[in-house]
Amino acid sequence: MPLPQEKGEYSYADYLTWPEGERWEIIDGIAYMQATPSPIHQEISMGLSAQFHHYLSGKPCKVYPAPFSVRFPKDNDKKNEDIKKVFEPDISIVCDKAKIDSKGCNGAPDLIVEIMSPSSVKMDRFTKFNSYEKAGVKEYWIVEPEGKLVSVFVLQADQRYGRPEVYSEEDKINVSIFPDLIVDLEPVFAGIVQVGDV
Repeated sequence: MPLPQEKGEYSYADYLTWPEGERWEIIDGIAYMQATPSPIHQEISMGLSAQFHHYLSGKPCKVYPAPFSVRFPKDNDKKNEDIKKVFEPDISIVCDKAKIDSKGCNGAPDLIVEIMSPSSVKMDRFTKFNSYEKAGVKEYWIVEPEGKLVSVFVLQADQRYGRPEVYSEEDKINVSIFPDLIVDLEPVFAGIVQVGDV
């Protein structure tokens, strides 16, 4: 069982052999261990997931909070050994049930939310941003617990993310992929006074 740091490049086949209690991501064959989420991180995740879940109840789309693996195969990647991109987004919404299998999501979710920590800023803002855009994730949210801000990126006709809409804790977000869904950020950030390492 090859654990990360024991070889140069990793694939989804390796990912499947790693301990289930650990959270790993593979980006372009490089393995990254995910830190255990803080209580504030979890509160924000639950606050958003609850609103998504309530809205999606009885609808084809489903919300999946972490831990939940998302793999991005290239066009010809049929084998697990060929897949070099495996993510564990904080929240994923998937509308195509054909993408869901016993291991997670095979293909791009419709919406992804990442909740930033001080150690994940570069990863969330650049590496994952570029991967999610290229894979065709229609809407990408980056949540900043410390500033109580949410940046929402929407995939445009040219298959690139446009300028973000930025929301504060008093705002409500009109979700682009669900025109009648409004996410209220006030209860999501309520009670969060001091943010340490999230």
